[in-house]
Amino acid sequence: MEKSYSRISRCLAAVLGSAVLVALDQLTKHLVLENLKGNPPVVIIKDIFQLEYLENRGAAFGLFQNQRFFFFVSVFIISVIAVLFYLRVPMTRRFLPLRLCAVFIMAGAWGNCLDRIMLNYVVDFLYFKLIDFPIFNVADIYVTVSTFTLAILICFYYKEEEFEGMFRR
Repeated sequence: MEKSYSRISRCLAAVLGSAVLVALDQLTKHLVLENLKGNPPVVIIKDIFQLEYLENRGAAFGLFQNQRFFFFVSVFIISVIAVLFYLRVPMTRRFLPLRLCAVFIMAGAWGNCLDRIMLNYVVDFLYFKLIDFPIFNVADIYVTVSTFTLAILICFYYKEEEFEGMFRR
């Protein structure tokens, strides 16, 4: 009984954690809408980093402009994969980093999805002017850092044997 209770409590913690992350993302975007929309950029470090309002109707680097159906299908698929991945990964401390990556990826996908539902675009505002990197937001950070971390963990931290049978039925 304790094992199933532990699994249920960890799944509930993941849902709660994802909701908190989405709320933080949405809070930053609300603040940007209130304070940056229609205003010049706020320079944090001259010629290096600034807060600059942008309405992004596409995906990374402006791809898939105005393709709302594509984005909604993508979020659904990402959600299903993240949940299945989370449930398949052992509920041990060793695999906590993998489970956290799934939570952050899901939160990032839903953070931007909520923008598309409520605004018909995604609010971006973080701009590294020094390298002219595309403007992005907190949800983008969740997805990018988690995906990169997930790849590093799978390639270099975990052993292949640890995954045997984990994703087979």
